[in-house]
Amino acid sequence: MLAVLGAAAAHAAWNALLKAGADPLLDAALLALAGSAVAAPLLLLVEPPQPAAWPFLAASAAIHVGYYTTLVFAYRAGDLAHGYPIMRGTAPLIVAMASAVAFGEPLSAAAWAGVILICGGVLSLGVAGGGATHRASAWALANAAIIAAYTLVDGTGVRAAGGAERYVVWLLFFMGLPFGLIVLGLRRRALARHAARHWPRAIAGAALSGASYGVALWAMTRAPVAVVAALRETSVIFGALIGAWLLREGRLAPRLAGAATVFAGVIALRL
Repeated sequence: MLAVLGAAAAHAAWNALLKAGADPLLDAALLALAGSAVAAPLLLLVEPPQPAAWPFLAASAAIHVGYYTTLVFAYRAGDLAHGYPIMRGTAPLIVAMASAVAFGEPLSAAAWAGVILICGGVLSLGVAGGGATHRASAWALANAAIIAAYTLVDGTGVRAAGGAERYVVWLLFFMGLPFGLIVLGLRRRALARHAARHWPRAIAGAALSGASYGVALWAMTRAPVAVVAALRETSVIFGALIGAWLLREGRLAPRLAGAATVFAGVIALRL
């Protein structure tokens, strides 16, 4: 539980780095390529996943093209404090409803209460966040559906890999490559200039992103996928604080009720 909460803080931090940049598309592409660069040396330290896991790796890499694309458009259209909670709050509900069929993991009443409280609190943070437009909300909801898709794919793949580290490291290498290479092909010169100025931020964001998702996937081998997915979305509390204090997006006070609801959901997951 503590590991996933730490991963949630890391996830909010890299999203804030992305939103604070001058060009979300170039920042996302640079971060995606940096993630592959950071993971590449680790490939020498772990064995490849079992053959049964490779179709899930390929599917996840393809799905992440849509993830990065919708993330970029959501941040272009609205604030971090609005889009981020919607993205992260809607996905766990989809995962919770699907996981009973996909993994044979029906949730207890207390776990369902925790998932619903966390998602409700997360979505309330999005409403209170400001910076809302219909376009921003639509892109955020599309991103949430994609998050649910890759969570279910990776939750299955990591269990078939023969060890969480074997899936995590190879996924971190592959998942950003397609999107990064597409943007590199379309905007090679702009991306090269952007990389020359902002590569330290990209490396930092890639490290935070990789650590965040790697811990979550490891947790999925030890706890129900729906519970991990919901607990990970406490990241929006950190995102709300970052948006209010650092990015000057709206007021902090209206978000306290949402944060308290999320906290109640976390307690319910422990019952």
